[in-house]
Order: sequence, then C-alpha cells, then structure tokens
Amino acid sequence: MAASKVEIAPFEVTPLDAIPAVCSTARATFASHKTKNLQWRLVQLRKLYWALDDFKASLMAALQQDLRKGGYESDFTEVDWVKNDCLHMINNLETFAKTEKLKDLPVTYSMMNFRVKKEPLGTVLIIGPYNFPIQLVLAPLVGAIGAGCTAVIKPSELTPACAMAMKEMIESRLDRDAFAVVNGGVPETNALMEEKWDKIMFTGSAQVGSIIARKAAETLTPVCLELGGRNPAFVTKKANLALAARRLMWGKVLNAGQVCMSHNYVLVDKDVADTFIEFLKIAYKDMFPNGAKASPDLSRIVNARHFNRIKKMLDETKGKIVMGGEMDESELYIEPTAVLVDSLDDPMMQEESFGPIFSIYPVDTLDQALSIANNVHRTPLALMAFGDKSETNRILDEMTSGGACINDSYFHGAVHTVPFGGVGDSGWGAYRGKASFDNFTHFRTVSETPTWMDRFLRVRYMPYDWSELRLLQRWTNKKPNFDRQGTVAKGPEYWTWYFLGLGTKGGVKGALMRWLVVVAGYYLSAYMKARRA
Repeated sequence: MAASKVEIAPFEVTPLDAIPAVCSTARATFASHKTKNLQWRLVQLRKLYWALDDFKASLMAALQQDLRKGGYESDFTEVDWVKNDCLHMINNLETFAKTEKLKDLPVTYSMMNFRVKKEPLGTVLIIGPYNFPIQLVLAPLVGAIGAGCTAVIKPSELTPACAMAMKEMIESRLDRDAFAVVNGGVPETNALMEEKWDKIMFTGSAQVGSIIARKAAETLTPVCLELGGRNPAFVTKKANLALAARRLMWGKVLNAGQVCMSHNYVLVDKDVADTFIEFLKIAYKDMFPNGAKASPDLSRIVNARHFNRIKKMLDETKGKIVMGGEMDESELYIEPTAVLVDSLDDPMMQEESFGPIFSIYPVDTLDQALSIANNVHRTPLALMAFGDKSETNRILDEMTSGGACINDSYFHGAVHTVPFGGVGDSGWGAYRGKASFDNFTHFRTVSETPTWMDRFLRVRYMPYDWSELRLLQRWTNKKPNFDRQGTVAKGPEYWTWYFLGLGTKGGVKGALMRWLVVVAGYYLSAYMKARRA
C-alpha cells in the first residue's frame, strides 16, 4: 500500500471559542434520548467499521508520517485491531445491554421484580495519547457508542496527521451531533476540562493523568485513567531463556518500545544473566538481519523532546550497554538497547523509558527480585514473568500490577476482547470488550413493588410491631455456619447436604452427578443380573 502518497490535511487547531458549542451539541444530543436506542448505536458502530475500511489508506499514511510506523504494525495494531473491536461490540451489544434480572433475593422480596438496567452515562470526553494514536482513541469510542453515550474526542497534538485523519473520518461518517473531534494542545484541553462531562477517559502519562483527575474531582466527574509505569520483567534460572529473550525483545521493538506495558527493566537470575544477554543479541539479529536502522518495520520516536529524554537516560547511566546503543537525532532513531546495571539509583531503573531501551539487573534470588520490583514501583501497569509454574505463581501473588503476562511480553493487553487497565498510580478502571461497554455504562438497580403486596409490608410501617419483625426475620435471616473464632461449624444443614449429596458438601451439580452414577449403576447391575438369569 502506497500510504505515503495519500494527502492529509495540515493540522488545524479547533478555535477556543468554538469548543463550548461543540460540547453543548453533544450534551443536547444525549438529552434527546436518541442514543439510547440500540439500533441507533448499532448503525453508528457499523458506520465506524466501514469508515475504518474506507479511510485505511489515510490512517496508515498518517501513522507513517507521525511515527514512521510501518504498514504491518499500522494494520495489525491500529486499524485492523479497531475494526475487530467494532465487530465484537456489534455482535455482542444486545447481550451486553440486556437488563439483568436479580435472582439472589430472599423469598419475601422475590415478587418485587428487582433488575439492573444498563444505561449510558451521558456525554463523555476521550483524550488520546500519541503512541497508538488510532487504537487508543477509537477503542474507547467503540465502548462509548455501544453504551449509548455521546462523545467529544481530543487526539494527541503530537501525532497531528493522525488527529486530522480521524477528525475527517469521524465527522464525515458518524452522527456529527453526537460525536466530534477537538484538535489542539494544552489550551484546548484546558477548555475541554472546563466543560461538564459525565465521564472522562484519559490515556497518557501519570503526570497529566493526575492533573485530569484533580480537575475532574472539582465536579465529581468519574474518570478512567490508563497510565503507565516502570514495568518489571522477571527471568529465573528455570525460565526458557531463548524464549524469554525473544519475547522481551519483541516487547521493546514493537512501536519502538513506545508501549505503556513494555518492560522498563529485567530482573534476571545472576547465574543465567550472561546467557540471557547472548540470547537477546541472537533475537536482535533474527529480527533485524540488516540492522535495526535499515529495517522498514521499526518505528521512530515521536519527536525530538522524547528522543532527548530517552537519550539523556542512556547518557547518564552508569551501567554497561550490552546491546545496541546507536542513536540518530536527525531520524529520531534509537536502536533497541539493553543496559546492564548494578544500582537501583541508576536512571535506567528510576525513570520510565517509554522507548526501545531497558535495563538488566542481575539478582541472587527471587526474593530479592520481588523486593526490588515492589520498591521500584509497587503498582505498575504490567509485569512479565518467566520461570516455572511455582515461581510465576509466586510473582503473581507477591506483586500487584494492572495486568500480568506469564512467559510473554504484555500479550495480556493485546487482545481486543480482554479487559485492560491499571491499578493504583498506573490507572483507574478498565476497558476493551465488555469492559468497554461497562466503562461508559451506569448500572441502575430498579425494583417494582406490586400494589397488592402492601398488606405483606405492614412490618415497615409505624407503629412498629416487634412480632411482625421477628416473623420477617425468621423468613429472611440466614444463620452463620461458623463460630466466633471464624471456624466453619458442621451443623445439621451441613450433614444433611453431605448425606443427600453423597459427600459433595452442598454442591448441587456434584450431587446430581453422583446420584446419576448411583442410579445408572443400579440399573446396570439389575440388567446384568437379568441377563445372567
């Protein structure tokens, strides 16, 4: 595809005085209630799907222009990814939006028709990042459309071609009264933050995320924050070292390492550190037989500021570069680089690289590795664990992260149907798949009390009657199956279930299966006796 030949309009900032009207239109459209119609939502999603198909050349050209992102990654991780996300929402929307009947109710309340309605939150603001400027803007939009919200989108000004391509696509294909794109930088974002939103979705740095959260708190506006962190990778001596090296290398070359989930550092058992480094070099040569700079597949750093930020980390490290190290500011090129460090105070350990560089820190034990990781960043967005099952289970148990990947590099966050989100200071909330729908949905509990039930509700009216309350409690209150020390007491109910369930200890399905086996055995035995007779 000759994406570079596609014409993209020059970046145009939305006038500040036009922003209030854009937001007001989106709010008025939601107030009209037309977005609550499921068929309307489906039509918008279908239009978005075909818009992605029709504007594919434009979007891929924009990615090439902004990030020098190759066609393969542009298709695989951006345009095609969102198309599949659209189809998943379209195919499952009726199920996602269906009102849920609540069944876990005391018998006295079972006639009150308790249910949970899935209702759109309202008008939402989506602020996108520069690293995946198509996917990380349009995937939240898919969730907002599916939930029945109207949305104003603010793409990153650091990827201006992508911002303009998306603006043309969205405003020419979707309902312009419901969905709009505002382009610009800090002044335009500040103007948007002065508006009243029903939810804000932000993807970007923790520094900006904290500003967004503070401003949203002034109006008690809920936010979903997808941030980042200093993500660790653990490699034990029991790991498949060649596999770990290859998969971690992939995690640092995809999009030139500008991935919020990519590892910032590798904690590797010191007994296998040298071998692991050699496997990294082999993986590098396999992926870039002619060198990384000559590869048409390796993206570039988004701009000079971020190039110099990453370069500064390499300039100031006291560690030893064991792979890579080449840089070319004129091309915003940084070679995939590994640095062997021996101090936790090294810049390579203290700062988030958000680029194709990472540190390697040898450790004596898994205990030490876990202690270091929890000290560097207690709640990273991701962690990667390579080792045997007991080791990886221990890592999962003893360290918190937004998501985790065993024997791979952040693939837990690569699938469009799987919830993705941070924890603590790496993010709040989750989206993708059903989680995207839920992210922009209010779960409204509704009860419906029949008029004829009033005589059974005498217990709640004054003057109170203790005898009526005790009668209600006998019907509704359950008794604990544990004593004051927290020990489960095996009372009459337990033993009744145990014997009736043939030892299943209360499991209905298990009890039925055992009774089926008993009955089948009985009839088989009778059949065999009859044959012998």
